[in-house]
Amino acid sequence: METILKTILEEKEKEVFRLKESFSKESHKRTVPVRSFYDRCKEAKDMQVIAEFKRSSPSKGEINHSIEPGKQAKIYADAGASMISVLTDKPFFQGEMADLVAVREAVSLPILNKDFIIDPVQIDRAYVYGADVILLIMAALSDEKLKSLNEYAEGLGLEVLVEVHNEEELQRAQVIKPKLIGINNRNLKTFEVTVETTERLAGKVDTAEQVLISESGMSSVEEVKRAWHAGARAILVGETLMKAKNVKETIQSFKQGADSDAC
Repeated sequence: METILKTILEEKEKEVFRLKESFSKESHKRTVPVRSFYDRCKEAKDMQVIAEFKRSSPSKGEINHSIEPGKQAKIYADAGASMISVLTDKPFFQGEMADLVAVREAVSLPILNKDFIIDPVQIDRAYVYGADVILLIMAALSDEKLKSLNEYAEGLGLEVLVEVHNEEELQRAQVIKPKLIGINNRNLKTFEVTVETTERLAGKVDTAEQVLISESGMSSVEEVKRAWHAGARAILVGETLMKAKNVKETIQSFKQGADSDAC
C-alpha cells in the first residue's frame, strides 16, 4: 500500500500541475453555504454515519459502477446519514468532481471531498464545487504542508478531517489540534483492517474537544459498538453501503447500534 500511495501521489502531482493550468477560483462562485459536520456531531446523541460514494479502490477493485452519485446520495440522506463522502480521484478510484456536484445538487447534508490533497488549488476546487469538509492524509503530507493546507482550508470556512493510521501520525496531527480526527483502520503495509486500530489510538484523542471518526472496516453492528465505546462519534462507511441491499436498514442499525449511555 505504501507503494500504491507513492504512485497515487506521483499522479496527483501531475494532476495538480494540470489543474493550475485550467482552474481558477476567481472564475467560479460557490452557491451554497458551508455546513458544519463538527457541530452536527457535537449535538448528536447517536453514532453519526458518513456514507461514502466510491466506485472502486486499488485494494478492492470495482465496487459498484452502476449507481448514480446523486441518486445514491439521496438514498443515504433519506436513510439517516449525517454526511456524504465523495471520492473524486479518477485514476485509482474512478471518481470525478462531477460526482461531488451531483451529490451537492441532490442533498443538503455536509459533503466531504475525499481525495489526496497536496496543494491549495485542490482546496479551491473543493470549495467552489460545494464541499464542506476536505481530507488531509498524514501519510501523504509533511508537518509543514499539513499546517499550511489546514490553515488555507479553514480560511475559506471549510472543515478539515485529518486522517491518521498509527501513533506517530496521530502525534504529528495533534500539533494543529484538528477538530475532526479520522483513524483509518486499514494497515497501509498489510491491507489488514481491524477496529483495534481505533481502540488503540482513541485514548490519545481529546474527545471532549475533537470528534473522533473511525474509518474503514465497518461492516457489522458489533464493530460499530467497539468504535463507539472507544470514543468514536462518527464512522465512515464506503464499500458496505455501496454493496448493501438495504441501505436504510444498514445505516439505521449502525446509528442505533452504539449505546448512547456509553459516553
